[in-house]
Amino acid sequence: MKGILTENLIHLAKNCPAPLYVVGGSVRDFLANLDCDSQDIDLCAPLQPDEFLAAAKKSGFIPQAVYKHTGTVKLTDNNGKDYEFTSFRSDKYVRGVHSPVEIFFTDDIVKDAKRRDFKANAVYYDIQAERFVDPLGGISDIQNKRFSTVDDAKKVFGEDGLRLMRLARQSGQTGFTPTEECLFGAKQNAALIRDISAERIFTELSACLLADEKYGNPTGHYDALKILNAVGVLKEILPELCLGENMIQRADFHNYDVLEHSLRALLYADKKVRLAALLHDVGKPYCKTRSGHSHGHDKEGERIVREILRRLKAPNKTIEHTAELTRWHMYDFNGETKENKLRKFFVEHFPLLPDLALLKQADFSGCKDDLSPCPTNVKWEKLQNKMKSENAPMTLKALAVNGKDLLSLGVQKQNVAKLLNKLLVHTAINPKDNTKERLLKLAAATIQGENL
Repeated sequence: MKGILTENLIHLAKNCPAPLYVVGGSVRDFLANLDCDSQDIDLCAPLQPDEFLAAAKKSGFIPQAVYKHTGTVKLTDNNGKDYEFTSFRSDKYVRGVHSPVEIFFTDDIVKDAKRRDFKANAVYYDIQAERFVDPLGGISDIQNKRFSTVDDAKKVFGEDGLRLMRLARQSGQTGFTPTEECLFGAKQNAALIRDISAERIFTELSACLLADEKYGNPTGHYDALKILNAVGVLKEILPELCLGENMIQRADFHNYDVLEHSLRALLYADKKVRLAALLHDVGKPYCKTRSGHSHGHDKEGERIVREILRRLKAPNKTIEHTAELTRWHMYDFNGETKENKLRKFFVEHFPLLPDLALLKQADFSGCKDDLSPCPTNVKWEKLQNKMKSENAPMTLKALAVNGKDLLSLGVQKQNVAKLLNKLLVHTAINPKDNTKERLLKLAAATIQGENL
């Protein structure tokens, strides 16, 4: 453990009037042989903030924020590395309230450990003495790659609803398995996620979708969502998605119900489109309930995705991108769309095409766990290569005329963009017409009322 600690931190421990400990994820990850290089360092000690601050300043650390009520000090060393210190304490919660209503400072490391979430996160490393301190048996949990709670599971999850999502995220990231008691306690408290702000929920959900990246657990993102579903939290935060559970699909296309297919699509999705992979079929339950079939679920899904992500207060850019991917994920799914119609689609949705191809692949693979290339993508790539060889313009920038050229013909300013887009679609279908002379003739004819 000493090898991953900076000299600055070791020097700080020597200047503290009480043992200074590293605790939490960095200790867990070291003992589990997980990559700790980018791990934040959490510190604690039986010291008041003022006592710790004095030692920190003496050791060259720079305080960034001090919260005396919680005993928390945020600071950086002279290399810009961030640390967070918290005094040993015991917290009192009221059910449904995310933050503790009372805080009691203590010298008892067991009490400090019991205010945490999982035993694996409650192992301490005494920097000065160079030894681990394990008040609750967390080292055994780490060795057995499991998560159990520091106290009765119902009590631990009842204190803080956000722990429900942290359980899923950390399990996915580390590959640790929650104990049955842990899962049962989470399930008993699933409704407490309603007390957590939408922003926090979306942040944790986003981290779950990338859980495989933290330590290289290849199925971490899928595992995290399966835990959210197992304990009932997924139904609380994404009820529209969970309506697809046990909703059987055509066996010639799917091995799984609607919900599990969505989770499988997530499993196989590139990180750029994982949110869309998770939500792409949220329109199916609505359509099947309304009409008995899933036709039009892409259009309804776009609407529902917007509702979900607005409720979760996702960034507007994320909302628009995910909704648009959902709207078009079924386009040409059977490969029967005519070439000219596809050319038009390509230029009208050119910025979306790379991510749409990723989503189509995830959707295809999630049907029957088939990792071969999605047939639609194969067809689209072939046509796009053909268009490239023909020098067919895919963007307005590649068009042989611009707005100034059209204004010089007498096109009204408010009509320029519309006409340019018409010319772009025309040349995507007829690449040889992408010359300035030809396009100006076509534009002039359009002004005179002729169809392009």
